[in-house]
Amino acid sequence: MKKIFHFSFVVMLAFLSGCGMYSFSGASISPEVKTFSVQYFANRATLVQPTLSQAFTERIKDRFISQTSLRQVDRDGDIQFEGYISDYRAQPVAIQGTETAALNRLSISVLVKFTNTKDATQTFESTFTRYADYDSQKSLAEVELTLIDEVSKQLVDDVFNKSVSNW
Repeated sequence: MKKIFHFSFVVMLAFLSGCGMYSFSGASISPEVKTFSVQYFANRATLVQPTLSQAFTERIKDRFISQTSLRQVDRDGDIQFEGYISDYRAQPVAIQGTETAALNRLSISVLVKFTNTKDATQTFESTFTRYADYDSQKSLAEVELTLIDEVSKQLVDDVFNKSVSNW
């Protein structure tokens, strides 16, 4: 039984390596794609948080470095990311009977232009929005960096999935 399992595993591995696109991270990247580039995501939101642009830009780079075998280049990668932070806001949600908010919500929106120079059909321009709620008893300043980290991870997941996982 053990030999059958090992043989099946080897056959499956050979099949996967023979396919044009595969990945164990969920990404389906064409073998022609070798490089990626990420331009700085400027913050064009009405409310500007000083560290958000750099944090978001670096998080995208880190995701592609850790989850793919693509090589990062400064400009003109086979796949390219550019865009800007379009919205950053904190607002009350979950209003109680006393007309006070039980929760506040930090929302971040990012416009992303993705260019695939090897397959133009995968090129897109989309706005991604994510949010995190926090207790209204706390000020935004108390929880802001933690929330930015949480929301940025979600946004990068969305960008990664749309650009290389074909969802």
